[in-house]
Amino acid sequence: MFSKYDVIVVGAGHAGCEAAHAAATMGSEVLLITMNLQTIAQMSCNPAMGGVAKGQIVREIDALGGMSGIVSDETMIQFRMLNRSKGPAMWSPRCQSDRMEFALNWRDKLERNPKVSFWQEMVTDILVKDNIVYGVKTSLGLEIHAKTVVLTNGTFLNGKIHIGEKNFGGGRTGESAAFGITEKLVSLGFESGRMKTGTPPRVDGRTINYEAMQEQLGDENPEKFSYTDTPKLEKQNSCWISYTNLAVHEELRKGFDKSPMFNGRIKGLGPRYCPSVEDKINRFAEKDSHQIFLEPEGRTTIEMYVNGFSTSLPEDIQYKAIRKIPGFENVKLLRPGYAIEYDYFPPTQLKLTLETQRVENLFFAGQINGTTGYEEAGAQGLIAGINAHRKAHELSAFILKRDEAYIGVLIDDLVNKGTDEPYRMFTSRAEFRTILRQDNADIRLTKKGYEIGLANKERLDRVEEKIKNSEELIHKLETTKLSPEEINPYLTKINSSPLREKSTISSLIKRPEIGIKELEEGNVLVQEITNTYTKEQKEQAEIKIKYEKYIEKELLMAEKIAKLDEVKLNTEFDYMALKSLSIEARQKLTAAKPMNLGQASRISGVSPADISVLMLYLGR
Repeated sequence: MFSKYDVIVVGAGHAGCEAAHAAATMGSEVLLITMNLQTIAQMSCNPAMGGVAKGQIVREIDALGGMSGIVSDETMIQFRMLNRSKGPAMWSPRCQSDRMEFALNWRDKLERNPKVSFWQEMVTDILVKDNIVYGVKTSLGLEIHAKTVVLTNGTFLNGKIHIGEKNFGGGRTGESAAFGITEKLVSLGFESGRMKTGTPPRVDGRTINYEAMQEQLGDENPEKFSYTDTPKLEKQNSCWISYTNLAVHEELRKGFDKSPMFNGRIKGLGPRYCPSVEDKINRFAEKDSHQIFLEPEGRTTIEMYVNGFSTSLPEDIQYKAIRKIPGFENVKLLRPGYAIEYDYFPPTQLKLTLETQRVENLFFAGQINGTTGYEEAGAQGLIAGINAHRKAHELSAFILKRDEAYIGVLIDDLVNKGTDEPYRMFTSRAEFRTILRQDNADIRLTKKGYEIGLANKERLDRVEEKIKNSEELIHKLETTKLSPEEINPYLTKINSSPLREKSTISSLIKRPEIGIKELEEGNVLVQEITNTYTKEQKEQAEIKIKYEKYIEKELLMAEKIAKLDEVKLNTEFDYMALKSLSIEARQKLTAAKPMNLGQASRISGVSPADISVLMLYLGR
């Protein structure tokens, strides 16, 4: 009934979709197994992609040849570039998505890939012999064989849903939990844990009083995620902002005795940076209000997502409390919020390829690794899919470093530091964020994607043209001078210091209050120089001129750290025999099996003194 596949992907969420697409596009025969073919790429939480640091990840996925950016562009209903008032290292694209269109679009992309096959059923076991995976077993007892297996089980592993004092098994509301895989992995020696996440109630948009709320529009000139020719967003839907108050908080407190979070029924740790509303008013009792962000679930649906009101309190408490928020006085609930507990596997048990250390050819991606968020899941799925394909065809590993991508930071953090709470990406986690910007993800990564067979030649040609033209523009701006009489009237008009002598255009761009756009408005010569270049090429040139010193500083730091990565370590080295190392370092290094000194230096519990000991031992 089944042939032997190169790659089996278990789970069709954001991680599973990217894994299946990547492996199949690169040439593997892929089987995508999901419990429900109608929920491929389901947006289980809020209907949005991107955000601070997450938007950078979506652009990196796109630059490598993944699909999240393209699907987002084709189904978005609003776009905003966050943090525009800050430096470009902080600019983060975010869109509101049409939830149903997003899922349908992803499924269509996968169905159009001839090397992706589908099977609807629960996987209950993985087939392992001599610590090498060779397939999976389903609830019907079917054995399906493959060279590599990628597990992307999301919140389904022994999932349990909580609403007040009620709890029941489920991977999402209305869907069954998955059983068997955790038990098999634990029997193989894997360590497992429990995590918790939650979701707010969905409400009927027809029953909202929008006049009592603050409207949030999309950007006047919306951008997009993908570097390809995806459609420009023409018509945008609004989001809305309101706030809780003391009356809301008092109503919520009435349910605390029935809260599974406070009475011990939920054991798993929840996301620190996206807490439930009851957790917020409990932890921040001094605050009189918390922001509520109302998001449309689609362009035409009445269903609205109440961001900021995630809760697992009893449904009657949810209903009474939400009606005390301005604008929600007459609201009708479509479904209550709930919390969900699920199994995860501490990611320190993985290699940087996302292959497990214990079982060869087995890969983990997404919430099974302790992360939260569609973007973090998609990034891991992409890397797991790439490496599952390459392992199946006996090719070398594909690993992104911390100075190459936010994806590299994400995976390096997970593997070397681990996480005991749902991991979320922030710009502050990246020490090289000035060079890991959203605008240059294609410059950083598209050539890598092309070399491994994921990004196509058209993408490579496009990025090479961008590099060539932006560098050409930089040269013109650095060698063309303006005289005081040419530019001073405009500088005076915008309250910028006038020139005393001729100065290059680039030196003016280095002023914080001036960019290419401003100089185009104030000088005909600048217009003539820049008018043949695209908006993206001009933006790239301006950033490189304005932040040149910062970029150079980070590149120098990255080079120094890269020298540690060049010092290879034997993954089977007996660290316990090296008594000069601290006991904690010996234990952590033995468990992590670092491939090089740089990776060893980033393992939580390994000190600079321990790295010095290793360098001495290696004769460095």
